[in-house]
Amino acid sequence: MGIQHSEIDDVITYIHAHLDEPLELSWLASQAAYSPYHFARIFKSRTGLPPLYYVSSLRLQKAKELLLRTDLNIRDIGMEIGQQSLGTFTTRFTNKVGLSPSQFRQYGPQAGTHFSSLRQLNNWSRAPRFSQTDTSVEGTIKAASSLHGVILIGLFPKPIPEGLPPHGTLIPSLGDFCISGVTPGIYYLMATAISWNTSTIDYLLPHTTLRTRSKQPIVVEPFTAIAPQHLELHPPRLEDPPILISLPLLMNQFLQRVEQQLSNP
Repeated sequence: MGIQHSEIDDVITYIHAHLDEPLELSWLASQAAYSPYHFARIFKSRTGLPPLYYVSSLRLQKAKELLLRTDLNIRDIGMEIGQQSLGTFTTRFTNKVGLSPSQFRQYGPQAGTHFSSLRQLNNWSRAPRFSQTDTSVEGTIKAASSLHGVILIGLFPKPIPEGLPPHGTLIPSLGDFCISGVTPGIYYLMATAISWNTSTIDYLLPHTTLRTRSKQPIVVEPFTAIAPQHLELHPPRLEDPPILISLPLLMNQFLQRVEQQLSNP
């Protein structure tokens, strides 16, 4: 991983505990005894994100939690995370999570249905396939212990699982994966695992799910093979960005693709 900077860990810990306070770049840098430029460079190297982008992402994660665990109205939740405008909060939340705040708050029953449908899915081999000429990102995912559940894998345009990934797939166990039909671009490969005994609230708010991410961006160019990706799932780490995209929404999209494939063999 390279040189560890314990002072960066201290700042990240402080950010998590003081999201409701103003957190300016210059002040965060001073806590680590770095210049703002040097602090931002090391922070991004550690987390993958600029400091203030990381802060805003954690605040959106907090908004997800407030939507499901409190009765606060949506405007007040937006203000809780520093968004004075309801419209701005709603737009940002929808872009990052894939659902509007009101949709996310009401999504619990649908989320449970999607998860149950995945568990009952027998013919995973009939998942969507593309022609052999399409570019694919392939590899393996392993973990320190066995997993009984599903692994969601996505290629994201930024080093954080936010917004709908342009490409992705689900696999029913550790091992090989293949994301086909990948268009040219620069992507960050990220994955998280959900065991079959996970409660609905814990995959709506995936704070503790196993996860992994590629350390470097994946550059996809026309007619160029992509080196296999080998990743290992691990418990959440302090520097990991939050998982903002709604995982049940990704489950539903995958189920719809499988249904389409089955109806058009």
